[in-house]
Parts: sequence; C-alpha cells; structure tokens
Amino acid sequence: MGLIHVIGGGLAGPEAAWQASRAGHRVVLHEMRPLRPTPAHHSGRFGELVCSNSFKSEQSDTAPWLLKEELRRLGSLLIAAAAAARVPGGHALTVDREIFADRITQAIEGEPNIEVRREEVVEIPTGEIVIVATGPLTSDLLATAIVRLTGSERLFFFDSISPIVEADTIDYAVAFRASRYGKSLDGSADYLNCPFNRDQYQRFYEALLTAEPVAGHDFEKTPFFEACLPIEELARRGPDTLRFGPMKPVGLHDPRTGRMPYAVVQLRQENLRADSYNLVGFQNHLKYGEQARILRLIPGLENAEFTRFGQIHRNTYINAPALLAATLNLRSHPNIFFAGQISGVEGYVEAMATGLMAGRNAARLADGKEPLPLPRETALGSLAHYISAADPRHYQPANITFDLLPALAAAAKDKATRRRLQCRRALDALERFCAELEPACAV
Repeated sequence: MGLIHVIGGGLAGPEAAWQASRAGHRVVLHEMRPLRPTPAHHSGRFGELVCSNSFKSEQSDTAPWLLKEELRRLGSLLIAAAAAARVPGGHALTVDREIFADRITQAIEGEPNIEVRREEVVEIPTGEIVIVATGPLTSDLLATAIVRLTGSERLFFFDSISPIVEADTIDYAVAFRASRYGKSLDGSADYLNCPFNRDQYQRFYEALLTAEPVAGHDFEKTPFFEACLPIEELARRGPDTLRFGPMKPVGLHDPRTGRMPYAVVQLRQENLRADSYNLVGFQNHLKYGEQARILRLIPGLENAEFTRFGQIHRNTYINAPALLAATLNLRSHPNIFFAGQISGVEGYVEAMATGLMAGRNAARLADGKEPLPLPRETALGSLAHYISAADPRHYQPANITFDLLPALAAAAKDKATRRRLQCRRALDALERFCAELEPACAV
C-alpha cells in the first residue's frame, strides 16, 4: 500500500485524497487552515466555498451537467456531498455551503486510510507521490517552492466573491419570486428578483462609475478572469453591459406591472434555512461602505443588512500546458500531480474533476502502473486535454464548455441535437473506458 501526499483541503484536494484512499492507498492530506488562514476562507473545514454556492447547470445535455454526470458515475465524494446539501436554485445545482463542507470534512476525517495534518507545506517532497491542490490562494512560500520545482513563473488573475444579504431585510413587496422564463428543474420559483425601471437603473449605474474601490495592491496589473468580472468593471464597459450581463431582465415579468423590468438583480438562496441570499453575479472590489451605499440603491434592498460584502483576491495558477501531461502530472517529475484551480481550471466542479483524475492517477502510480488519461470524448478528458495542450503563451483559466470537447464527425442540423450527441458520445466513451481499463469505475 503506497503513500500519497495531497496538499490542500479545498475542493480538489479532498476529492483526490478520497479517490486515492478508496483505491487502497494511505494518504496524508495537508491543510494549513485554520493554523494559517487565507484572505477568503473563514474556517478549517474541507470543501469550504468562498465564492458562489452554485455548481452551475443541472439541465441535461449541457456541458456543466455532463461534467457532473461523469463525476457521479465515477463515484465523486464531493458531487455526492453537493446532492445531500442541495438548496433551491432553478436549473443550477446550488448548495448550503455549511452542510456541504461539514459532509466532506466528516467523510475525510472518518476515512481510515487518510491522515490529516494541519500544517503549512513550504517544500514539495520530490521523492514522494504528491498531489498539489492548494488552490488559487496558495501561500507565498509554497508558490515559491513550485517556481523552483517547475522553473516556470507563477501566473495570476483576479477573482472575486459576491455579497450576501439577510433575508428578513429584503422588501418582499418589491422583490418577487420567479425563475427566468418560468423554468426550474421542479417548476418552483427559485430566485428573488429586484426589478429596476430606467431611472432607478441609471442612478445605480452612475453610482457604480463613481464608487471608491479598495486601495490597489502590488498585483493590481493582474488581469481579471473574464467570466467573473466585478460589477464596477462591467459598468466601465458601457451603460448597457450590466443589462446584458448579470442584470439582464429577459424571461422575467414584474407582477406589479406585468411587464419585463428594465434591469433586474437576482438573489439566490444561500442555505437550507433560507435566512440569507447572495446577489448573483455581483462580485466587486469596492470599499465596504461604498458597497452598502450602492447596493441599497437596488429596489427591494433599501434597508438591506449584509452578512458578507463582495471581495476580490488574487488567484494563483501555473502555466500548465508547458508543464503537465494529460494525466495531470509534471512531465519533469511524473510523481508530482497538480489539481484544482492552481492547474488553471476555473470553477468548483472543474476543481473537483481534476482532483478526481489526479487522485486516481496517483493511485495507479503507487500501484506501479502508468497513469491513464480519460477518453478525449469525455468532459473530464477534454478538460485535462485543455490543461495540458493549450497554447502556453496565451494560457487562461477555463470552465468546461462544449468548445473543449472534440467536434462530431458529422455535423448535426441544430445545436440541441449536437449537444445531445456529444453528451451521449462522452458517456458511452466513459463506460467503455471503465469496462476495459478501469473495472473499479462506478459506472
């Protein structure tokens, strides 16, 4: 029974540790929290979510659904925890983050093959099998060790988190319940919607343009991740950018007027108690006092109290295409794997996915076998292919999309048919892979 070290207790690390331990190996899971906190975490629990509580769409034949479905079929610990912690979220898989983290922590601490060490790792033990899954907030000392090991400079981008409002401070005479186009997985109205007329939107927009940001940092020239832009950055791109982005009103009708609002802010339930809601897509880098002033310009939130304001933090990731194989281990040190956002994936489920792949391949290496890439047709295999084969000169973090999957041999007539065929092809390929090469797969 080989020993595998996993560094990092966010999303990728616990998934990797779980997969390796269930393959029969002893695992040491290193996590520096709570002994050494990060700018975004608040506890030492595994799987703590610091941004949204959404794992994106659960609508069949979408790319996010396909990735989650593959993880379900491969026995992902974290996807099972998400299902147990689910709260209403329309088509999205959204969770109570406290229950989610508690279930993961209990599973990891109760697994006999996993030893948890609460310590900061500052050097990577190159003579051991190691999975580096320290996430976007990797400590400076460990990041420096990674630079020494890989000979590659770190890359950075900004990421940010949305505010959370107390439910009993929302004006429900203004905010209305609805899912866009009346659609949700179970027919319920899962979002609260704060509607704007043109004048209200203009006041809000002008306030954003003149809002005072948090003072700059030494990494202020780092680019934002385009899929998670702060609202003030979106506002600077034009007066209608927000209305076509996080504040788009299409598919919604204000019951007070019977018409589509000029703009809308959607609030998503934060936990099972439904005592708080997060402002969907409202990550920002403004001073807290400015946030309180501006967010109370949102109709229905005039007297809002916030349990958390938006924040921004630096994310760290390596130039994976220059360093990693499709099995997520270093080409120069095949016993060292990278997983999670530090490898350059963006998104909770993408972090879990790379953790699962790294954990399984580390277990194969400990068994004296060669690591195996998952089929290119799968979402998992395509994600690993992007990480290892993208242009290293222009590498940017990526979510799972159909663009990462190989095209169909024969083009279908319409997009819905193409997506359905790509998903079917992916799941068939995963089933064949498990039957032929990985009998332990949970398909």
